[in-house]
Amino acid sequence: MTAREEERALIAEIEGHLLLASAREECRAAGARVTSRLGWLTDSQREHLVSELETEYLALSRTSWHRTAERGEELRREYEARYLALRQRLLAGLVLFCAILTATTLLTLSA
Repeated sequence: MTAREEERALIAEIEGHLLLASAREECRAAGARVTSRLGWLTDSQREHLVSELETEYLALSRTSWHRTAERGEELRREYEARYLALRQRLLAGLVLFCAILTATTLLTLSA
């Protein structure tokens, strides 16, 4: 692994940790809002409910992130295939143009 690849991997890992920390903070805040409306809960019940909500929220978030990453890979493969086909058609057109130009020049010079 080159130094550049190691840097990218490290940056991706840091981004992952930051994303996870952000998601945890979001779900804790949402859990606190929900449980604050349930005045009959004890503090331990409230913490337990927030913890359960956090677990569920993070599971849903991971599933969503995986689906997004998979779809991104699918799109990347599709665009790469289209780009390759476009390059091949463009190259074929360029070769055909050069052949026609050469034939025209040779016919003009021979006349």
